[in-house]
Amino acid sequence: MVTRIDGGVTAAKGYRCASMRVGIKPTGTNRDMAMVVCEVPAVCAGTFTRNKVKAAPVKWDMVVAREGHTAQAIVVNTGIANAATGEPGLEVCRRTAEAVEAATGIPKNYVICGSTGVIGPLVPVDKLVYGVKELSGCLESGTEAAHHAAEAIMTTDTHPKEIAVMFDVGGVSCTIGAMCKGSGMIHPNMGTMLCYIMSDVSVSYEMADKVLHEVVDKTFNMVSVDGDTSTNDTAIFMANGLAGNAEITDDGDDYEALKAALSEVCTFLARSMAKDGEGASRLFTAHVTGAPDYETARILAKSIITSNLTKAAIFGRDANCGRIFCAMGYSGADFDPDKTDITMSSSEGSIQFIEKGSFLDFDEDEALKILSPDEITAECCINDGDCEATAWGCDLTYDYVKINADYRS
Repeated sequence: MVTRIDGGVTAAKGYRCASMRVGIKPTGTNRDMAMVVCEVPAVCAGTFTRNKVKAAPVKWDMVVAREGHTAQAIVVNTGIANAATGEPGLEVCRRTAEAVEAATGIPKNYVICGSTGVIGPLVPVDKLVYGVKELSGCLESGTEAAHHAAEAIMTTDTHPKEIAVMFDVGGVSCTIGAMCKGSGMIHPNMGTMLCYIMSDVSVSYEMADKVLHEVVDKTFNMVSVDGDTSTNDTAIFMANGLAGNAEITDDGDDYEALKAALSEVCTFLARSMAKDGEGASRLFTAHVTGAPDYETARILAKSIITSNLTKAAIFGRDANCGRIFCAMGYSGADFDPDKTDITMSSSEGSIQFIEKGSFLDFDEDEALKILSPDEITAECCINDGDCEATAWGCDLTYDYVKINADYRS
């Protein structure tokens, strides 16, 4: 059983963090740098953007996670993405990691680097080095420190995104705490989203990597705000083993317990990102059922929530269900439109618009009421099997354009 508890990245045993403003973005007063440190080296797995234009921190972290399999510290900045910066960008990562080693004794190849913000400029590394020195002296394990760290990695996010859960592995209580940022340029394809997941569970690298990829594929990779896959998408999972459970080295009940807990964490964060999409006023969920396989359901659900016409209709509370049906039709998935049912639902109830491929008469006032709350779901059944998939998106509003028209300023 997975139980939600208070906290964020410091909820599990052995983790401390700190955050501050170092002035990477010249305007504002917000914290723009966070640091998380583990008492001991931890197993480290990661998933990363499939955008061919990869930010320097992504390249650095891929080596740490995929070649070293071990991490002990994370340093993240906002304001500048450190993308399209070539070798100087990697030098920023190296100098940051060296600063961590000098301040804490943690080997530089155990340091995860993260950046988010504007693509192009080089991060002022001296500010990061200064920040590492300051933050290493004030690391804390409390929920307030974790909350401030979640705030410090925000860009256009309207609120911090964090979660902590407890779960049982072989009779031993284990914990996962996590934070993420993501509001715009959100269309993860990992097989300017950053997610850091800290656990005290004991698990081999092979199983940690497997569970992270399995869960990410059905959570973060099912989110889209605007169809833009960031240069910086990163999800890091660290597990330090301090809970004391028998190491998870294979499939079985313990692996499934970890997977359930990680799924709870990543589903919550995925929904949080979609609901907090830039300018968004509504969380829009597509739930496709009755599919012959997961891939068919996934393609259909993702096509629905990425349709700009559908997103605009959700914003306008317009019962234009034909846009959903259209998005399913051009998705590339193989399904029979004449067997398809579509129902829209919310806290105000539900209303069916399409039955076996044909539109039904409906009451416009009732539809408007159902489409007015801040969470709307499209239930789409293609009546061809038992598989299903869920995708999360948001409406497309005037504010999205305003935010992104002057993002650099």
